[in-house]
Amino acid sequence: MRAVDFQPTEDQRALRAGVRDLLEGRYGREVLRADLDGGAGIDRAVWRELGRAGFFALRLAEAGGGVGLGLPEAALVFEEAGRVLLPGPLVATHLAAGTVPGAAEGEAVVTALDLGDGLVTHLDDADAVLGLPGTPPRGEPVRSADPMTPLHRVAGCGPDLSAYRETGALLTAALQTGSALRTVELAVRYAGEREQFGQPVGAFQAVKHLCAGMLVRAEVARTAVYAAAVTADGAEIAAAKLLADGAAVGNARDCLQVHGGMGFTWESDVHLHLKRAWLRAEQWRTAAEAEELLAADLMGSAR
Repeated sequence: MRAVDFQPTEDQRALRAGVRDLLEGRYGREVLRADLDGGAGIDRAVWRELGRAGFFALRLAEAGGGVGLGLPEAALVFEEAGRVLLPGPLVATHLAAGTVPGAAEGEAVVTALDLGDGLVTHLDDADAVLGLPGTPPRGEPVRSADPMTPLHRVAGCGPDLSAYRETGALLTAALQTGSALRTVELAVRYAGEREQFGQPVGAFQAVKHLCAGMLVRAEVARTAVYAAAVTADGAEIAAAKLLADGAAVGNARDCLQVHGGMGFTWESDVHLHLKRAWLRAEQWRTAAEAEELLAADLMGSAR
C-alpha cells in the first residue's frame, strides 16, 4: 500500500492472492467443518505449512530467516486468515517469531494472555505463552462462545504485553475485517439463492439495504486497517480495531438476519463468524480501551 493512495501494490496483490489460494486449498470449508466436528485442537500439519509459507516470519528480517516484509503485508495476510475462520493463536505466534524457538517456522504454537481476566486461548495446544519463560502454566477450562477457540483462565498476573499490544490489535483488526468481508459474500449469495413469493429475497428492498450497509461497514473498516498498517500510529490502530470489531460483529448479525433461521444451524457458517467476532473483539484492545485512547489523542490534539 503506497503511503499516498493506500492502494495495494502489484506485489501485495499477488501476496494476497497467493495466501487466499493456500488457505482455500489447505483450509477450505470441508476442513473447517471437519475440525468443528472433531474438536477444537490445532492441526499441527496446517500450522507447519503456514510456517513454511512465511505466515509467522513475514516481518522478520531476511538475515534472520524471515520474509522481510512489513506491517501492511501482514495486514493483508491476516485479513485472508480471518476470511476462512482459520483457528489458533495466529497473532501471538506471529508476534513470537524470532524470540520463541520454532514459532517462525510453525513448529511451535504460541498463545498470549490477551483477553483480560487471566483468559488465554488454545492453552492445551500451546508450546509457549508470549512473554512468559518456560512451559505454559496450567489453567482452568472456561466455556467459550466460539466452539473452535478453547479458553482457560490462568491464575496470577500475566506478562507485560505493552510492546506487542499495538501490532496485536492491528492484526486482530485485520482478522475481523476478513470475517466482515466474508459475511458480506455469504449474505449476498444466500439472498440470490433463497426465494420467497416467487423471487429471490435479494430482490426485496429491505434485504438490499441490509447487504449494502454490510459492504459499507466492511470497506470502511478495511480502509482504516490499511491506513493504520501504513502509519503504525497508535490512535489510528485503536480506530481500526474499533471499526473492524464493529464491522465483524455487525455484519455477522446482519448476515444472520438475511439467512433467517438457517443462519443459526450448524449447517451454516454464519454463526461461527459471529462467535469468533465476539471473542476477537475482546482480544488485544477492547472497544472501551480503544475509545479511551482515541479520546486522549483527540484531547491532546486539541490542546
